[in-house]
Amino acid sequence: MSDPVQLRRAVASSFLGSVIEYYDFLLYATASAVVFNKVFFSNLDPLVATVASLGTFATGYLSRPIGGIVFGHFGDRLGRKRMLVLTMVLMGVASFLIGLLPTYAQAGVLAPVALVLLRVVQGVAVGGEWGGAVLMSAEHATARRGLWASFTNAGAPFGMVLSTGALSGTVALVGNEAFLAWGWRVPFLISIVLLAIGLFVRTRVEETPVFSAAVKERPSRAPLLDVLRGQPRTLLLGVGVGLAAFVAQGTLTTFLIAYGVAAGFERQTVLNGLTLSSALAVFGILGWSALSDRIGRRPVVVIGALVMAVFAFALFPLVNTGNAALLTAALVLGQAVVHPMMYGPLAALYTELFSTRTRYTGASLGYQLAGLGAGLAPVVFAQIQASSGGGGTLVISAVIAATCLLAVVCTLALKETSRGDLAEPVASEAATAP
Repeated sequence: MSDPVQLRRAVASSFLGSVIEYYDFLLYATASAVVFNKVFFSNLDPLVATVASLGTFATGYLSRPIGGIVFGHFGDRLGRKRMLVLTMVLMGVASFLIGLLPTYAQAGVLAPVALVLLRVVQGVAVGGEWGGAVLMSAEHATARRGLWASFTNAGAPFGMVLSTGALSGTVALVGNEAFLAWGWRVPFLISIVLLAIGLFVRTRVEETPVFSAAVKERPSRAPLLDVLRGQPRTLLLGVGVGLAAFVAQGTLTTFLIAYGVAAGFERQTVLNGLTLSSALAVFGILGWSALSDRIGRRPVVVIGALVMAVFAFALFPLVNTGNAALLTAALVLGQAVVHPMMYGPLAALYTELFSTRTRYTGASLGYQLAGLGAGLAPVVFAQIQASSGGGGTLVISAVIAATCLLAVVCTLALKETSRGDLAEPVASEAATAP
């Protein structure tokens, strides 16, 4: 029986931890689109510098599955709580150090190399964070699992609000010239304060009762091998379900910043729209996830993917109007209404696909492999745009739509998971439909 006090603490810890992790992780995303091309890649052609800057952003996503595997392994063997404390420390320290890095003008090629290495550490940290945070909430919950687990996912857009707000506020305070010279460092250095707050909250949460009961019997000796041998189809279908949500996320939160500025908008106008849509996305994620507790994960995710497939073809024409209101409307509709339908229920869905002994590893690996879409999409889309002389948006929309249709197929191939008991073992491939 779960303790309601511990459930509240677990949910608060997961949300706050996710906010802090994604503040750091997405702060880099925004900075890579508007600052790093000038600070760390100033020796390159502007368009090439933007692609290179977004490339360092992508390395964080490429290293996330590594974090999922490493922290998943120890999280399934030693417990969720210990890993969550460690991932938070890793992320906070890496972000703080980014704020201290020399620029290309000061240190030459060593500067972008150090930037990439710290970005890899960020990726490993956030790759291990998500699974543990979701499991802390889901495994403490006895009802409304979709809602409680989704607080971790809701932390991501709120982290985006803080990160864009920190960057925008710094620009407003010091001006553009000072911002490029030194002001961009301030939001990264603030990470150390957020880290202290997060650790205080996180250390007050007990280990989940589901894991505590399972570990008394026999923890898995090799969780990754157990997942790959016992549930390879489930894992692959899980990746297919989540890929579209991440491709859409990377498009709406990273690629569209650079695209909007290139289309003639002031950078601050785009960031304002992104901040508003991110704040509203918190409610979208919680609302759609709560609905998935009532009608199931599959209907919510499938409808969201189908709507996003259509919306992908309206997104860029709305931006190309040059109208700030339509740009903001596109961001709000895409990020706060449609995207949360695909993204919100994923927290509970990934949790429910795997048994307790391998849940941290299985859920983390599926989610982080799908998450590659958010890191690679902006880079690929920037390349498509560059090779087409600034156009190519129809191709980009088609790619987004294709991943959405893949999500529909994969979701329908999985059985509904919302009615299951997390304490019950999941047999090999039993979570998928025949």
